[in-house]
Amino acid sequence: MEDVNDLMGSPNDFPRSGHSSMPPQAPASSTTRSIADFFTRALSSFQSSGSKFSIVCTAPPALCRGGHDDGQLPAPLPPRARPRTLIVLDSSFNPPTRAHLRMATSAVHDILTRKQGREGVSGLRLLLLLSVNNADKAVKPAPFDQRMVMMWAFAGDLQRALVSSQCQHEVTESVLSSEGNEDGQKGQKANRTETETETETLSVDLGLTTVPYFHEKSAALAELAFYNSDNGKSDRDADGVVEGNTETETEQVFLVGFDTMIRIFNPKYYGPSPDSAGQVEAITPMHRALGPFFFRAKLRVTMRTDDEWGGAEEQTAYLEGLLGAEGLKRVGGSRDWGDRIEMVGGRKVGADVISSTYARAAAKERDWDRLDLMVPPEVGWWIEQEGLYAE
Repeated sequence: MEDVNDLMGSPNDFPRSGHSSMPPQAPASSTTRSIADFFTRALSSFQSSGSKFSIVCTAPPALCRGGHDDGQLPAPLPPRARPRTLIVLDSSFNPPTRAHLRMATSAVHDILTRKQGREGVSGLRLLLLLSVNNADKAVKPAPFDQRMVMMWAFAGDLQRALVSSQCQHEVTESVLSSEGNEDGQKGQKANRTETETETETLSVDLGLTTVPYFHEKSAALAELAFYNSDNGKSDRDADGVVEGNTETETEQVFLVGFDTMIRIFNPKYYGPSPDSAGQVEAITPMHRALGPFFFRAKLRVTMRTDDEWGGAEEQTAYLEGLLGAEGLKRVGGSRDWGDRIEMVGGRKVGADVISSTYARAAAKERDWDRLDLMVPPEVGWWIEQEGLYAE
């Protein structure tokens, strides 16, 4: 089992802005208002459309290189080709935290490392997904449109963290290879340059959905025209569903916490099991729902080591029990799904607990130093600028 902190560092390793300073990429005040208004309109449009899923906009690579151009509003930028891998961070983003940042950056790093440059970021996409199935009701403590603004800020933080971590990785590699032969050094330098370029060109999409369950979100994503670019080879119906496309389906990787994984495998969310009397093997509601999900998707589970969910040993034991012998079958699933689930370590022992709850409390108390521990720089700047969570 990998440790997220070993891959990408602890939350304390990411740069902080300090409460008195504006982050380097903070937009001008006029742009700040324009961006906020854009997401308010985007949310209203989605609510009234009756759609179940929408990609609202894309944070292009330029966002982490000073892409806050005055007058230039966010816009959706479909990939030029169908991505091989789609990383999905589905959260309430209330607000986005350094824990979210760690989950996303470690997943990107791990996937790029496994690919070893064969496809690189050209086959990789990352989606920040917000569920707004209760969008017709007042949502507290931060309305959905304000959360989308923070997601936009978070996308820039995420892209800069990826570039920063890649630079740190290059320095380490350079030191470790200093005693190697000249050809080896040249090869490593070439690989580092390629990986750095790939990391810098990662685009991050922001999406909205009214679909509540992961298996339904996965199915909706698989049919979404936005990710099914095929140079016009397939036909699309009025809802944007791709028909007649025989290309390899995009593999989805959903990033979830340990607590979310427990809910995913709770049979109560799938309805009562059928009466299996007289049947050799009845298909359970969970199997019917999650079978197609695990065909196209993986779960990357990050531990939550706190009082409520226990320590690393307890969570590892739970997962091993679920995946071993008849564990999954006992709850209505399939043992074959085990190959589609991986667990990675969360925070290190003794490190600060990072949570949205603590971030909201810090913002309410105007404890900017504490907030800085909880959220990445640009998210923190937006929270302070807009006075979020003050009540």
